[in-house]
Amino acid sequence: MKNKKEISTRRLLGIAGMGWMFDAMDVGMLSFIIAALKVEWNLTPGEMGWIGSINSIGMAVGALIFGLMADRVGRKNVFIITLLLFSVGSGLSALTTSLAAFLVLRFFIGAGLGGELPVASTLVSESVSAERRGRIVVLLESFWAGGWLVAAVISYFIIPKFGWQIALVISAIPALYALYLRMGLPDSPRFTAVKEKHKTSMRESLQKLFSKEYGRQTAMLWIVWFCVVFSYYGMFLWLPSVMVMKGFSLIKSFQYVLIMTIAQLPGYFTAAWFIEKFGRKFVLVVYLIGTAISAYFFGTADTTAMLMTSGILLSFFNLGAWGGLYAYSPEQYPTIIRGTGTGFAAAVGRIGGVLGPLLVGNLVAKQVSISSIFIIFCISILIGAFAVFILGKETKNKELV
Repeated sequence: MKNKKEISTRRLLGIAGMGWMFDAMDVGMLSFIIAALKVEWNLTPGEMGWIGSINSIGMAVGALIFGLMADRVGRKNVFIITLLLFSVGSGLSALTTSLAAFLVLRFFIGAGLGGELPVASTLVSESVSAERRGRIVVLLESFWAGGWLVAAVISYFIIPKFGWQIALVISAIPALYALYLRMGLPDSPRFTAVKEKHKTSMRESLQKLFSKEYGRQTAMLWIVWFCVVFSYYGMFLWLPSVMVMKGFSLIKSFQYVLIMTIAQLPGYFTAAWFIEKFGRKFVLVVYLIGTAISAYFFGTADTTAMLMTSGILLSFFNLGAWGGLYAYSPEQYPTIIRGTGTGFAAAVGRIGGVLGPLLVGNLVAKQVSISSIFIIFCISILIGAFAVFILGKETKNKELV
């Protein structure tokens, strides 16, 4: 018979993970929708880049605002608000008929998504024991791969036959069920314990991030978040379109991306195992270096076999690194500024998420080769790995304060 604590952890992981999965479905489908809208709305590469970038602008704003809110009104309340914002925006975006309206709604969807992810990892981190915390947070991140996988299946079977609007509606409806489940969650026990004893203003919280005590962690997180998000959104939002540019049909590119997406799951599960065995820094540095090497070979691939092999390894290492990053980030700060610190790092990262897709759009328009573009992302990821190696402190088994 499972003890009550384990059942509670599993329930928290399941409910938080469901919201994470629906968020991933939306982001995953966006890459396929961009490819479909290029044909339907006759979009230029620059306009295609803006769809991904406006999403990241919303994520930056959401991560910052909701991160600050989480240290004041609680993790659970922000958890509910962000999913509501995301699901309503996603449903309404299916009704748009112009790029301008679509971009406005993508901003609000991004705000909900950007706010939810760091707050969700903070809530789960504060609700799980130190010896299991890293593994559980990485497993939470693994729901992202499940969402991408569902997005790839929906995009492959639904978008070509029924249109991108139906695909968006399919993703929005289940998110409302996750919202209902989330209402019954308790708030973070650690936040509840300290919120009355240690009240800080937003200004004081921000000042603490740059204090002598936490400045090094803040600098490290900002660098790695920027580099990882810049490269992730630059590469993965353009993945189906890059496949088309390499000579594959839209349907064939969707099929290959679906296969690559499956590789995300073992990436998460191996990272979840390694993170408690060898530590956070090991997972982040090794998986980021693996991502960089895979990105280089994906960009320079000239055969289908090399393209698929490097694409599968890119998904494996990149998403494992994401799991490590979400486990590592909340552990850098005390409870009173954890939401602020994690949210601010994510917000800085989202600036990279704005620049990545825009950079690809502009470089493609100037007929810069795909190999040169992916070398840029390779270098970016290596800078992130170097920042963790030099500035990062190991937090394995560290008790949160």
